[in-house]
Amino acid sequence: MAEVMDWDSAYRGEGEFEGEPPWNIGEPQPELAALWRDGRFRSEVLDAGCGHAELSLALAADGYTVTGVDISPTAMAAASAAAAERGLSEKASFVAADITALSGFDGRFSTVVDSTLFHSLPVESRAGYLESVHRAARPGAGFFVLVFAKGAFPADTEQGPNEVSEIELREAVSPYWTIDDIRPALIHTNVPKLPGMPPPPLDMLDDRGHLRMQAFLLSAHKEP
Repeated sequence: MAEVMDWDSAYRGEGEFEGEPPWNIGEPQPELAALWRDGRFRSEVLDAGCGHAELSLALAADGYTVTGVDISPTAMAAASAAAAERGLSEKASFVAADITALSGFDGRFSTVVDSTLFHSLPVESRAGYLESVHRAARPGAGFFVLVFAKGAFPADTEQGPNEVSEIELREAVSPYWTIDDIRPALIHTNVPKLPGMPPPPLDMLDDRGHLRMQAFLLSAHKEP
């Protein structure tokens, strides 16, 4: 990233975007929802960098016990309120914390899900993050990462995510987790409302009007 984003300002609606941040699409990312529906997730689940936590809430409604962690207190307050409103507070809990130095959860989770967090971290924070969530995982736990691929954003983007190549992703993750698969995927976002930005081509939009952007989906596990 050219600069570190003020995540709490973004969730308060005071950032550079008009209205909801582009990543808040009001539902789980379709790539991860497909894994959930295929039975790839096991309770208890850590939703790393969960934001407004639509994935956490969907999993909790399906009977999973989920802990969402995000650096934004505003996002965590909104997620907790949504859980209470939906009667899910016993299944879904939320913690405002730095995921790169997470403590107090050693060996707890059977699944760790990263829904577009990895590319939001400074490159120098990746090792701390991967070590942190690995420590929080149980032996045999699954790890799933949905991350922007190189080329998802124009090369002249001044402030954007730290996109990865497949090799870069593999080299970052493999010292901590055993990688099972990395495949091309899509991240769905709201169309950003930025001054002077032209509308995207229709073939880049899904049937709900979300922008589809190139990504990777990594599946890995912690050795027993």
